[in-house]
Amino acid sequence: MNWKIPLADTDLGPEEEAAVLAVLRRGWLTMGEETGAFEEEFAAFTGTKHAIAVTNCTAALHLACLALELGPGDEVIVPSLSFVATANAVRYTGAAPVFADIVSEDDPCISPEDIAAKITERTRAIIVMHYAGYACDMPRILAIAQQHEITVIEDAAHAPGATLDGRALGTWGAVGCYSFFSNKNMATGEGGMLVTGDEELALKLRNLRSHGMTTVTWDRHKGHAWSYDVIDAGYNYRIDDLRAAIGRVQLQKLAANNARRQKLNEQYLGILQELVPGVKIPFEHHRGTSSYHIRPILLPPGCDRRQFMDAMKRAGIQTSIHYPPIHQFTDYRRGDNSINLPVTKIVAAGEVTLPLYPHLSPKEVTTIVNTTRAALREQHMR
Repeated sequence: MNWKIPLADTDLGPEEEAAVLAVLRRGWLTMGEETGAFEEEFAAFTGTKHAIAVTNCTAALHLACLALELGPGDEVIVPSLSFVATANAVRYTGAAPVFADIVSEDDPCISPEDIAAKITERTRAIIVMHYAGYACDMPRILAIAQQHEITVIEDAAHAPGATLDGRALGTWGAVGCYSFFSNKNMATGEGGMLVTGDEELALKLRNLRSHGMTTVTWDRHKGHAWSYDVIDAGYNYRIDDLRAAIGRVQLQKLAANNARRQKLNEQYLGILQELVPGVKIPFEHHRGTSSYHIRPILLPPGCDRRQFMDAMKRAGIQTSIHYPPIHQFTDYRRGDNSINLPVTKIVAAGEVTLPLYPHLSPKEVTTIVNTTRAALREQHMR
């Protein structure tokens, strides 16, 4: 469909074209010096020691779980209000995801209180997801984790450039995982990044990323090695230099684009409060500095979400849902059907995501909000 206002859009231009062309002209397309430069720049940007580029964020999450040696019999506490990859990555290792509730309608991030309530003698890790690019309560979550001697992984897919107390989201836990999917704040098509301050974990992650090999093709091409050993049952989760080149340019644009997202978000808040007071707005009050990845709203009780989204669609405005709860998917219902996450249930039933991206215009934001008001009034009049 040719949307008048899409949900998300990329900021790709001549700088990315030139970066890709430079890689093509050099003739080395797979993981090489461009990837190494991307990793160094991302590590410096996030203020951490190690950054490891991978083919997508799902691979990053899987590698994080593998590097922490999770496996059958282990439990990992995760949010259900997240993309399914957050929980799937746990299952790939044979460990079991245990779903925790979110804080509130204003704060749809994982609840520290429910994390504490879900810990058992089998709990090995917690995966937090910084929903919409807003920080989870990391000081409280880390305190709980330290008390029980368990590890924290950060799903920072929404949060490149976001901070809490001046510290980058993704660098609070043992490992942070980012996404560069096409709708993200940094877009390379597919792509992801792991960050860690732990030397041993970084070495494990690098080995697991590329078949468990002690050297990679680029090392041998440069004459730094002529053979290799395989020290683990690794995976082919490498990124390539084409996407790394795009990522380097996107990283340079990130701060300015996040600032534009912030201004648009502030406009959303003001107009929604004025024109559509029945709509609840998550993260009106939030900790830290967000990346403003998406703009979620909660429809008024009794509103038919499908009818609302259809009305927006007829006006040419794309909307979405973030997210259907993972524990309600068919594949997950084959397990424990007694899971009760009351706040997640309320938020997931009424959440709608409105368009937000850097070159969305203030006029378009006004159009979106006016159309939101009209779509809700249309239901009320029926």
